[in-house]
Amino acid sequence: MYWGKIIGTLAGLATLKPWFALLGLFLGHQFDRGFANKYRSFEQQGQRIDRLSDEFIKALFQIMGHLAKSDGRVSQQEIRAARSVMHRLGLGPAQVRHAINWFDEGKPATFPLLKTARQLRRVGARRADLRLLFVRLLLEVVLAKDRLHHKERAMIWTVCTELDIGRVELAQLEAMIRAQKGFRRSPAGDADARRIRQAYRMLGIESSATNDEIKTAYRRLMSKNHPDKIASTNPDAAVVAEADKRTREVRGAYEMLKARRSIR
Repeated sequence: MYWGKIIGTLAGLATLKPWFALLGLFLGHQFDRGFANKYRSFEQQGQRIDRLSDEFIKALFQIMGHLAKSDGRVSQQEIRAARSVMHRLGLGPAQVRHAINWFDEGKPATFPLLKTARQLRRVGARRADLRLLFVRLLLEVVLAKDRLHHKERAMIWTVCTELDIGRVELAQLEAMIRAQKGFRRSPAGDADARRIRQAYRMLGIESSATNDEIKTAYRRLMSKNHPDKIASTNPDAAVVAEADKRTREVRGAYEMLKARRSIR
C-alpha cells in the first residue's frame, strides 16, 4: 500500500516547501501502514472471493444498480466497472446473467435500499471485513465516472450507516480508489494497461473471459508449448529454446492476470 505516500507527498509539494513534502510523505506512510493493517485484502485474510454468499452478491449488484441509476442514467464507465467486478469475483456465465438481472432490479427509485442493506448485515456480511469489501466494490463502480452525484453520496452513507462503517473509513476507501483511478490515467497507468492487454493476447483470450476460461487457456498453452512435450520429437536447440521462451511468456501473462483478477 503506497497511495498515502503518493498523495501526501504531492500535497506537500503543492506548497512549494520541501519540508511540507517530507511531512506529507511521513503522514502518508503512517496512513498506508494503518490502512494496510485495517483493510487487508479479502484474499490476504485467507478467504476466497469466489466463496462469497449468494446473499452478498445479490445485494451488491442490486445496490450497485440503484446507485448507478440514482442520477438519472447509468454511464458506460459504471457498466464497465460493474463488469470488472463480476470478473474479479470469478462469476461464471450463469452467475453473470444473475448479476445483470440483480443490477437491473436495483434501478427503480422504489428499490428498498435500507431494507436490503439491513438484510445484508444480518445474513450476508456479518464480519467487518466483508462489510468493508462490500462498500469498496460499490465505490469502485460509482467512482468510475468523473463526478459523484450528491444523491449517490447520500445513499452510500446510508449503506455505510447500516453496515457500521464510519465516515473516516469511508473517506479512506474513497481516497484509495481515487488515487488508483488517477494512476490508471497517468503514463505509468497507460503502460500498465498495455501490459494487461498484452497478457490477454498472449493467452489468446478476450478481456471479457471468465476466470475459468483464463485457467483453461493457460493450461492448454502450457501443455502445447512446454519443452518436455516436444522432447520425444528430438528437436534441435533452437526449437527447444523457442518453446522455453514461449512457456515463460505464457506463465508470465497468466501470473499477471491471476494477480489482477484474484484468480485462485
